[in-house]
Amino acid sequence: MIGYFLIVIVVGYLCGCLESGYLVGKANGIDIREYGSGNAGSTNVLRVLGKKNALITFLGDTLKGLIPVLLVKYVMCPNIPVLADEPVKSLIVLVTGFAVMLGHDYTFFMNFKGGKGVATTGAVMLGFDWRMGLCSLVIFIIVVSITRYVSLASCIMSAALVVEILIFHPGRWDLFGMCCLFAFFVIYRHRTNIKRLMNGTESKLGQKVDIKK
Repeated sequence: MIGYFLIVIVVGYLCGCLESGYLVGKANGIDIREYGSGNAGSTNVLRVLGKKNALITFLGDTLKGLIPVLLVKYVMCPNIPVLADEPVKSLIVLVTGFAVMLGHDYTFFMNFKGGKGVATTGAVMLGFDWRMGLCSLVIFIIVVSITRYVSLASCIMSAALVVEILIFHPGRWDLFGMCCLFAFFVIYRHRTNIKRLMNGTESKLGQKVDIKK
């Protein structure tokens, strides 16, 4: 069974390395990491390249988190008896999603500098348990609507996963541990944003960045 976990970790990581923001930036003649926050996520693409490119980036980051999780959940696990048991199935699904997030955050061909994993994490949770995915979306929208800070919404959304897993999957401490890892990495990747939030210098949603040099 360990072999199956290793397979989904490797494949999930490689899927995560499909950096939508980087590819969208290159299609527009720039390296997105050289502008704005230096991040390859959809929020920075929005600031630098506008709504259309941000939407493409968001969809790419979402699909690369959702598709591998759904394939493992509905194709791989039902056809492999040792993975069909519900506790094992739910764990390997989250492990797959976590590997995708790591690939997104630490992309090997970009010197391990990628995005911050917010859209990908939300997509993983949607594929894992639609209730958690829905909660993540609602929390994110509410916080952004009130504060206009995407970074704050991202951190609160990820922290809420730790509570949600206790509500929807009580007693599953393995899943609780995985959600703690998701939350930790999203918050850790936002550490500079948190400092700017505390200093009152964090950019709000809608602020633009001049890409002219």
